Amino acid sequence: MGIDIDEALSAAPARRTLAWNRRDVLLYHLSLGAGPDADAGPDADPELRYTFERDLRVLPTFAMVAGQGVSSGDGGVPAMSLPGIDVDLRRVLHAGQALTVHRPIPVAGEATVSSRVTHVWDKGKAAVIVLEGAATAPSGEPLWTTETQIWARGEGGFGGEPGPESTWSVPERAPDHVLESRTTPGQALLYRLNGDLNPLHADPEFAKAAGFERPILHGLASYGIVAKAVVDGVLDGDTARLRSIGARFAGSLHPGQTIRTSVWRDGNTLTLSAACPERGDAPVLTHAVAHVT
Repeated sequence: MGIDIDEALSAAPARRTLAWNRRDVLLYHLSLGAGPDADAGPDADPELRYTFERDLRVLPTFAMVAGQGVSSGDGGVPAMSLPGIDVDLRRVLHAGQALTVHRPIPVAGEATVSSRVTHVWDKGKAAVIVLEGAATAPSGEPLWTTETQIWARGEGGFGGEPGPESTWSVPERAPDHVLESRTTPGQALLYRLNGDLNPLHADPEFAKAAGFERPILHGLASYGIVAKAVVDGVLDGDTARLRSIGARFAGSLHPGQTIRTSVWRDGNTLTLSAACPERGDAPVLTHAVAHVT
């Protein structure tokens, strides 16, 4: 068990082909809460741009689950397997995520994803593994790039570089927008059909054994919910205007709780901070920045 940094950083990129269709896109949107909620009246917006195949638009964060859901054939994501990295998956946390889309994601399509380890930072009691992914269409055109940060507890202390210092902060003024997204008690059960079948998000006994009061919502679900809130509340519902979004996962959220997203705009750059009001505004996403058009 452990990390061989030289092997991890020198390994050739891993490549895989993935495919998705409109059913996967519709499921993803529904799992983020698209459509009217249970308390909505008969005239509530059905959000057909997300929930109906005619004129369907794709939220950019769909890239994080494309090819992994109910149409993928295996119903789930394979376990993390990286050259030079042999860590106990029970000690691994998804620490942060960044996504840049280079063109609107099609409703149905295929892509080849190339991924590699770009950094392994030594945080003392843990290591941070940074994965970079690049998706291209069959034509060779770039579709999206991602950067995933994985926190591996107990794998630090090897004398490596600690990584760059973070200087993120929110502006010292009132936010330009405050957006509220209420989740539902069963939302994690729906979101896991996108491919992440970790029992932490469904099984109360497993969640308690992991130190949580009850199952928690997926971090990437919170990430997608915040992205949708920004598109709807700041970008007039135009998914193509969200070009990138990055964040750190700062705290857990229980299904049924609310995500309150504060937005500060400076030109085409948005600083975001997401918190849970039912838990005293405990942070959910921090170090969050989006770029828009």
